[in-house]
Amino acid sequence: MARVVLACFGSYGDLFPYLAIAARLKALGHVPVVTSCAYYEPLVKNEGFEFRPLRPDVQPNDQDLLKRVMDPQRGSEIIVRELVAPAIRDSYEDIVAASEGADLIVSHPITFGAPMAAERLQLPWVATVLAPLSFFSVHDFPVVPNAPQAIVLRHLGPWTGRLIMKMARKITAPWVAPVRAFRASLGLPPSGDPLYEGQFSPHGNLALFSRLLGAEQRDWPAKTRVTGFPFFNRAIPMPAELSAFLDAGEPPLVFTLGSAAVSAAGNFYDESAKAAAALNRRAVLLVGRHPENIPKQLPSTIIAIDSAPHDQLFPRAAAVIHQGGVGTTGQAMRSGRPELVVPHAHDQPDNAFRVKNLGIGRVLYPKRYVAARVATELEAVLTNRAYAERADMVGRQVRAETGAESAVAAMLSVL
Repeated sequence: MARVVLACFGSYGDLFPYLAIAARLKALGHVPVVTSCAYYEPLVKNEGFEFRPLRPDVQPNDQDLLKRVMDPQRGSEIIVRELVAPAIRDSYEDIVAASEGADLIVSHPITFGAPMAAERLQLPWVATVLAPLSFFSVHDFPVVPNAPQAIVLRHLGPWTGRLIMKMARKITAPWVAPVRAFRASLGLPPSGDPLYEGQFSPHGNLALFSRLLGAEQRDWPAKTRVTGFPFFNRAIPMPAELSAFLDAGEPPLVFTLGSAAVSAAGNFYDESAKAAAALNRRAVLLVGRHPENIPKQLPSTIIAIDSAPHDQLFPRAAAVIHQGGVGTTGQAMRSGRPELVVPHAHDQPDNAFRVKNLGIGRVLYPKRYVAARVATELEAVLTNRAYAERADMVGRQVRAETGAESAVAAMLSVL
C-alpha cells in the first residue's frame, strides 16, 4: 500500500483530474492525500480522500480575482507572479507537512514547492501537466495566450518556436525569481526554469490528456507518458428542471464558460441567447452562481441554470460552446458533439487551436463574440456533417481511453 501526495492548484478544472487519480488509487488499496486550496476541503473529504491545505489560500470563487486571472494579456502573470511565486515558502512547507509518511509526491505545473519537497525528503516524484501548452514543444509549438496571432509563424519550422521561447523565457524569468531564490536557500542545486524544464521530474512525467489533443514530441522530457484524460465523473443527478427541459424537445445548444471564465463572462450569455434565438434553436446556459449572467426575458426555448454534470449534459447537446479550459475541452471531446470554442486565457487559445485542427469545431475569440457572428459560426458547425462525424469518431476514441488507470499505473511503476 502506497501513500501518494497529489499536489494541485487552481480551478475545478485543475482539481478534478487529481480526484479521478485519487479515486483510482483508493480503489487499488492505496492512500491518496490531496493537497490544494483550502476551499476544496469539503469536496475532497466528501469523496473520502485525505486533504491537506496548500497555500496560497486563494478562493476559487473570488469573482474579482477571477476577472483578473482570466485577462488574456496578464492572467498567467498574475497567477504566477502575484499569487504563487511569492508564497513559495508557505507552499513548500505545506507540501512537506502533507508528505509525512508518503511514498510518492505528484506535482501540478505550478506547485513549485512539490519538487523541492521531494528532493529534500528524498522521495520520488512524478510531474504532471494538464494541457499540451505546458511542454512548449518547438515541433508542436502552442498558441501563446497573449500573442495568439504568432501561431501563423508555425509553418516556418522549429526555429520560430525557439525564437518565441527565447522571448517568453526572458519575459517570464522575473515572475519566478522568488522560486529560484528559495530553492537556492534550501541548498538545492539549480534545476532549470520552474515554468519550463524545471517543472519536470527525472522519475516520470505524465501528460494527463488525450493523444488526440497532443501527441508525443521528440523534445518532450524523458520518461513522459500520455495517459488520456482522467475524468472525474461523479454520480450526481442532473437538476430536475434541466432534465425536464432536455426531455421536452430536440438537443439544445449548450453554452458554458467553465468554473473560472464564468466570473468574467461579459456579454457572453446575452449574445449566446440572441444567437440561439436567431437560429431558432433550444439552448442551455450554464451561468454559474452569477445572477448577472442570466439574460433578461428568456424565451421558453432557452434555460439558464447554475451548473450541471458535463458528462451527462454534453452528450445530449447539438453542439457545445465553451471557453476551452482543458477539463471542459476533454468533456466536450468525450461527448462526441461538435464545438465552438471561445478562448479567454492561459491554455485555452491553444486548446481551441487543437480542437479546430481536429476538425471537430471552430474558434471565436471573445472580442468578436456578438450574436450575428456566433450564429454564423454555429450554423457552419451544425450544417456541415463533417464536424459531427469527426466529433463522433473523436468521442468514441476518448471514451475508450483509460486516463486515470494509465496515470496511476505509471505513478506506481516509479515505486
